[in-house]
Amino acid sequence: MDTLKDRRILVVIGGGIAAYKVLDLIRRMKERGAAVRAVMTGSAHHFITPLAVSAITGERVHTDLFDVEGEQAIGHIRLAREPDLIVVAPATADLMARMAHGHAGDLATAVLLATDKPVLLAPAMNPHMWANPATQRNVERLRQDGLLFVGPASGEMAEPGEAGLGRMAEPAEILDAIEQHASRPTPLSGLRAIVTSGPTHEPIDPVRYIANRSSGRQGHAIAAALAAAGADVTLVTGPAEIPAPPSVRAIAVETARQMQKAVEEALPADIVVAAAAVADWHVDAVASKLKKTPSGPPALALLENPDILAGLAQHPLRPRLLIGFAAETENTVENAREKLARKGCDWIVANEVSPQSGVLGGARNKVHLITREHVEAWPEMSKTDVAARLTAHIVSHFK
Repeated sequence: MDTLKDRRILVVIGGGIAAYKVLDLIRRMKERGAAVRAVMTGSAHHFITPLAVSAITGERVHTDLFDVEGEQAIGHIRLAREPDLIVVAPATADLMARMAHGHAGDLATAVLLATDKPVLLAPAMNPHMWANPATQRNVERLRQDGLLFVGPASGEMAEPGEAGLGRMAEPAEILDAIEQHASRPTPLSGLRAIVTSGPTHEPIDPVRYIANRSSGRQGHAIAAALAAAGADVTLVTGPAEIPAPPSVRAIAVETARQMQKAVEEALPADIVVAAAAVADWHVDAVASKLKKTPSGPPALALLENPDILAGLAQHPLRPRLLIGFAAETENTVENAREKLARKGCDWIVANEVSPQSGVLGGARNKVHLITREHVEAWPEMSKTDVAARLTAHIVSHFK
């Protein structure tokens, strides 16, 4: 069987008792034609040896970020960029926490932070650690960043009397996930996409600005989902709470005018998803900090920001599919339909942001997909799932 023939796979081995299973996983990948390299965390050495891993991969095992000889031979940037897929197994709670927060203190996390390739995690930990809210927050952030998961499974733990959800998936199951990824179609391959995300910050003076509650989670998740479907994605993001997915080209901006310029410079594109919460107005800003005075608060002159979505609808390089977002506090569908007609876009994703349904910036969304022909109500789901469902509709559109 050569299902992974000529596929380059990097295995990052974390420090858990399940590390011994990775030897079997590597053997199975090699049998199917994969070229496998390995990186071991410092704690992984407590469970298996670099010599054992090297004997199965047929390659030097990389362990030290500051290994001068190793960096000269194949540096951590090459380790991050050369594989077709990176598999993290076992993905311990600590390793996932460091990944979620962008740490790069050792070779494994430096490689994972520097990569722009797909990453598949096989979590393994005590059930209470897996269920802990901190771990679940980290998992959700990694999913939003476009990382893939296999497992964990439920069963007996290494510790006597411990059982539940937290066992690393068996090598055969991880191998199935790797093969599925290797054979996964990329239906948007060859298409270019631009996604806007996050809020904009409109300066009032050198220390103050007008902003909104957008976190950037929805736009970032859409960018990651489009990239996973094969699109070449440019993410134009305002000041967001989360880092850009590693699989996209990210452009950071502050204001609506900067966002408009960045989007137009990124054209042409087949798909534009305008998910950013762009401020409608900016302040005729002053050069020095406004001071409190006995005469009361200053009068702020508000100027209208450019309408990025409507501008794209009229642009000579108009994308083939132009999707806007509408955050509404009332009359969600009616207002979104009006916006669709006024802006001249193809679809609107409308979500209600009233206090009863969940304020802007939350972890979940309940949206309506509105086209010129119909309205489709979606149940409440995570923003990652909203991104996946929207991407599926985009794929169907281009088919």
